[in-house]
Amino acid sequence: MDTKILKIDTVEPQQSRIKEAARIVKSGGIVVFPTETVYGIGANAFDAKACANIFKAKGRPSDNPLIVTVCSLEQAEEIAEIPSQYIDTIKKLWPSPITFIVKAKAKFPKEVTAGLDTIAIRMPAHPVALSLIKEAGVPIAAPSANPSKKPTATSGSQCIKYFGGKVDCIIDSDEAFFGIESTILDLRTFTLLRPGPFTQEELKKVFGKEPTITKTTKGKQSEEIAISPGTKYAHYAPDTLLFLFEGKIGEMLDTIAQIENMPHFVFIGSSESCKLASEELGCSTIDLGKRSEPFKIAKNLYDSLIMLDSFKVKLGIIEAFDENGIGLAIMNRIRKASSHSSFSDSEGLLTLLIAEGLKS
Repeated sequence: MDTKILKIDTVEPQQSRIKEAARIVKSGGIVVFPTETVYGIGANAFDAKACANIFKAKGRPSDNPLIVTVCSLEQAEEIAEIPSQYIDTIKKLWPSPITFIVKAKAKFPKEVTAGLDTIAIRMPAHPVALSLIKEAGVPIAAPSANPSKKPTATSGSQCIKYFGGKVDCIIDSDEAFFGIESTILDLRTFTLLRPGPFTQEELKKVFGKEPTITKTTKGKQSEEIAISPGTKYAHYAPDTLLFLFEGKIGEMLDTIAQIENMPHFVFIGSSESCKLASEELGCSTIDLGKRSEPFKIAKNLYDSLIMLDSFKVKLGIIEAFDENGIGLAIMNRIRKASSHSSFSDSEGLLTLLIAEGLKS
């Protein structure tokens, strides 16, 4: 398949190129496009064949529902039953990096809803995304732009590496602003299903009540049925094996020092921790940013996981972060990327190394 690459300005999208991408959507094609969170891989949400091709391009399990993006609240209300008590709040919030789970009003293909009677719906705060949806004249089903289980693309160049030759069109624009996927809130139960840039603290402030937080929210367990993206399957993982250290950096340094013939590894962490790891352990490091800048850490996370594979080592070790604010979203992604392989002491690390065949 020949993939058309369209360079489109983020601030002032060239309408001729937007129209070209929209024609592809309307004709049943797949278009990869930027949002403020990450890049998405999109198709006409009412076109079963086009949506099935999203699953094919991503290698995505068929029971994992898609997020549907809209360009206005009016368009959302045509396809979804938004609870009346939340309408005024959503008017104030959208467009923004938050997705809502509500009852579907329109009849969508099973590829979009995974056979459920609910829909995940959001209005992205990105000029290119909004222009594309408006010009296409249909809601666009758009999960994150990544092969299933792999780190999500946050730039056009990453999308081209992932999907060149597999989709009809890729819009190459600026890097995504937040770098992690949208917050997902189930409005039926007021449960935070997936943490994201819109934090639990902000949700409480805006809605006047605390969202329910579960083990799934924290990335500590998976659901048997995927109510929304990010709740059932492993995500975001690099090809390189990744272990999570649940503790302080000083404890981690002591823990690793106790392991004889420790395998070569790359450490991923804050600027402060990377400095210590480099000095004390002599290992290669990937700097996520200062601990005082958690949104920068979130933005750099997927790029760092993609970068890990370039080191050609068998193991990466990533540190844990406080779960306040966007830290909850960071830890959700890290736990999924590490497939819940975590340690807090030398015994736990040794057990993981032996289980993975890295030590006898």
